[in-house]
Amino acid sequence: MQTVSLTLFRFPPGFARVWVFAQMGLARLAMRRVPDALFWKLCGSGTGEGFFPRPNLGVYAILVTWPDEATARARVAAAQPWRRWRARAAEDFTIFLSPASVRGHWSGRRPFEGAGDLDGPLAAMTRATLRLRALARFWGRVPDISAVIGADPAVVFKIGIGEVPVLHQVTFSVWPDAAAMANFARGDGPHGRAIRAVREEGWFREELYARFRILGTAGTWGGRNPLDHLTTDPA
Repeated sequence: MQTVSLTLFRFPPGFARVWVFAQMGLARLAMRRVPDALFWKLCGSGTGEGFFPRPNLGVYAILVTWPDEATARARVAAAQPWRRWRARAAEDFTIFLSPASVRGHWSGRRPFEGAGDLDGPLAAMTRATLRLRALARFWGRVPDISAVIGADPAVVFKIGIGEVPVLHQVTFSVWPDAAAMANFARGDGPHGRAIRAVREEGWFREELYARFRILGTAGTWGGRNPLDHLTTDPA
């Protein structure tokens, strides 16, 4: 069963942040050498709730698609890029995911394959390449959306990451069930109105929407496992 790993790393101030910023380019060769990595991306993150264009220089991510869960867990635990980043990070947290529904493309590819039910807790990922003409309108709506998701008691976990600041954006969130996620995404709030504007005005040059079942976690975030009530995996 295809498995996706999203590993977040938090780096302390100082040289560690300079080092990992350089890794956005330097680690690409090492990633190409990781066995069984079917698709991968190195990402930075945003400030605030994670969705603002100003970068958070302390948080970075490695996203990878693997052929199965056992391989994903083995590589995340021992492959060189993760070991090197983990050695310099203050903490790291990995979520292992099984793709359930996928629509769209990422860098011209379909990065996830899978089908299944969406019962119980789920993760949602959206990825978009923004058209230059839409930048001001898109980012003008982000503060309201960020405020709403930050105050939503249903969202279990959330972060905004991306390959290129401002232009390439990825949102990742975990929800207790599909109904809670749909209520936020499609309701008559800031996010729902933004989605309608995306469709009507064609803001995105490329887009991907994916939903995942949560297989388990490893590590901590903010000193704890934020998904500990959704999974029995040890932190």
